[in-house]
Amino acid sequence: MNLALVGFRGVGKSHVARLLAERLDWPAIDADVELQRRAQRTIAEIFAADGEQAFRDLETDLLLDLTQHDRQILALGGGAILRPENRQAIRERCFTVWLTADAETIFSRISADDATAAQRPGLTDKSPQDEIQHLLELRDPLYREAADAIVDTQARTPVEAADAIYQLFAPKIESAS
Repeated sequence: MNLALVGFRGVGKSHVARLLAERLDWPAIDADVELQRRAQRTIAEIFAADGEQAFRDLETDLLLDLTQHDRQILALGGGAILRPENRQAIRERCFTVWLTADAETIFSRISADDATAAQRPGLTDKSPQDEIQHLLELRDPLYREAADAIVDTQARTPVEAADAIYQLFAPKIESAS
């Protein structure tokens, strides 16, 4: 079993995964970072050169590879839940927690992170605020389908979010032992 964190960019998946890794003594893998390492290009470069479909193919290959291993904390990309085969893989091989926040909070967090703009392309022709709201509405049922639990990060610090997830996940580890 693995612990997978899903949700829109800016909800804290990577940070919370690192905190949980320390607590569980499991490796934390940021899927976007790992994908870029394997591709030797940024996500923005992949989108620009090859398009979203090629990126999603790489993302699926990576996710299917990662879920073949156990006892990892996977911080998945915001769109990893778009493909049915990805949702199936994480449902079968992971306890999956959907991290949430409202569009305004996400926009504020993304805007404060210089790396996000440089590495992550816009996905629509909408303004950043409208894109976030639009994509949240489209992805909501997919996140819901993939998730075993939901943790709202909007009013929580990363430590508080990690604590909430640990409380949900710890019984799963004990029952699997």
